[in-house]
Amino acid sequence: MLKIGVAGAGHLGKIHIKILKEAKFVDFIGFYDADDQMRQRVAEEFGIQSYPSLSALIDACDIVDVVTPTTTHFEVCSEALRNRKHVFVEKPIASSTEESSRLIKLAEEANVLVQVGHVERFNPAFLETSSYLENPMFIETHRLAVFNPRGTDVSVVLDLMIHDIDAVLSVVKSAVKSISASGVAVVSETPDIANARIEFENGCVANLTASRISMKNMRKSRFFQRDAYIAVDFLEKSYEIIKLNEIIGEENPFDVILDLGDKGKKQINVIKEVAAANNAIEMELRSFVSAIENNTSPIVTMYDGHKALQVALEISAKMGI
Repeated sequence: MLKIGVAGAGHLGKIHIKILKEAKFVDFIGFYDADDQMRQRVAEEFGIQSYPSLSALIDACDIVDVVTPTTTHFEVCSEALRNRKHVFVEKPIASSTEESSRLIKLAEEANVLVQVGHVERFNPAFLETSSYLENPMFIETHRLAVFNPRGTDVSVVLDLMIHDIDAVLSVVKSAVKSISASGVAVVSETPDIANARIEFENGCVANLTASRISMKNMRKSRFFQRDAYIAVDFLEKSYEIIKLNEIIGEENPFDVILDLGDKGKKQINVIKEVAAANNAIEMELRSFVSAIENNTSPIVTMYDGHKALQVALEISAKMGI
């Protein structure tokens, strides 16, 4: 069984530690954190082994789960990759595209796998609607959160919007043509609310809004495409699909019919469901272990992480940050 260790024992790191400690699909060996007091507290809280240095943790495992602050991702991932260890790294993959490009090169040279923690790819509502998403041409996303000082070390684009950037890039099979954006720093030093418009070469347009100063939490995306509308509520893990189908045979009096005039009629099918619950973080970690064991590509590759970061940084540049 593959051995995994966690680098970073902050808020999210402790969530990873709890999941991996109870996991049956991997052998969790312990963790490292640069803060000595934090390392001692977490070791006692979970009853697990802590390592005195990052190099000691890396030497002891096959997979390094990097849940450190974004500014340290490159340093931690680089050391793991130079030691030919597989790496799971939380989003964003790095602080700059120069760093992510260098990490890609290191991973290729080491012949190891890297997965980026864009966890919304594993949201059950997004998973269940993925088969319906076919060439969307207009996308609108809203990701709103109440203020939390944790995370304000980066702008709302890298903190929140990047989730939707990755999700959009995963379903739009076209290159980005242009980006426009605006944002306002309300309570922190970088934008706390931002809006971006991404135009793709195939004509698709995505309008993304993210805020960390909202009065309520919201994580919703809407996808519009030929003969279909798909709405995904990432927070409630629910979805709605409205699809137009050709009428085959005689009309059923119980069907909902849309009369398009001289273009004929179409049947309206409506699906509203709450997706089966899952632990998305556990699922993404499990999928990465499976990719390593089966020598397959991770669901969220480091190239995906690089592209999401590239778009996020271009949006940030449009806002002057």
